[in-house]
Amino acid sequence: MSDLILSETHGPVLVLRLNRPEALNALNLALMQALAAALAAADADPAVRCVVLTGSDKAFAAGADVREMQGKTYAQVFAEDIFGPEAAAIARIRKPLIAAVSGYCLGGGCELAMLCDFILCADTARFGQPEVNLGIIPGMGGSQRLTRAVGKSKAMEMVLTGRMMDAAEAERAGLVSRVVPMADLMAEAVKTATTIAAKSALAVMAAKEAVNRSQETALAEGLLFERRQFHALFGTQDQKEGMAAFIAKRPVQFSDR
Repeated sequence: MSDLILSETHGPVLVLRLNRPEALNALNLALMQALAAALAAADADPAVRCVVLTGSDKAFAAGADVREMQGKTYAQVFAEDIFGPEAAAIARIRKPLIAAVSGYCLGGGCELAMLCDFILCADTARFGQPEVNLGIIPGMGGSQRLTRAVGKSKAMEMVLTGRMMDAAEAERAGLVSRVVPMADLMAEAVKTATTIAAKSALAVMAAKEAVNRSQETALAEGLLFERRQFHALFGTQDQKEGMAAFIAKRPVQFSDR
């Protein structure tokens, strides 16, 4: 694994840490490629059941690397599809991916956090899409995922002004699932990931697909997709085990089959 991504394991939970401290974890191409590769490897590893993505206490990621982008032309960024393939690869990860955010989470960093399945944040977290201050707009989902998360009015204000929202506002707006004290962030993220890891991997992946489908389809189509996933899980051993354990009032033993 690249030294741009640090990893540690906690049983079935893999923690990946962005590691460009000298640049507040600013996202450059090398970092994004290393992260996409690390997540693809985790997705293929049966020992990994849930992933936590985090940065440093000071910054999850303070944005995309302006120094790397500044001199590029339209023809270059269009031909390279800058960050597009990496973001798409991260979005395709089937296993649960939790963002644990503290400090600055701005621009590309905020977009990366929103690529995760949900965000836990410390009370020190600051979120924003300040690209307008650089004469550009968000380019990795900020105008789209942020709007879906917090609504048009707040997203429009943030994208047009570039202002930051603190952790409390982010929770009220629905951008993050929970706010915890800074000292407890990683322990809480690993605890949450461990809870998810104990479930049937088949049910978890189906649930993730169903919730994600809600963001991209009309209600009727989403409801049908959910129902068919629900039906399909009755063909698994885990459904039989889960319901039998519930009725017998005994611990469940999922086999991912």
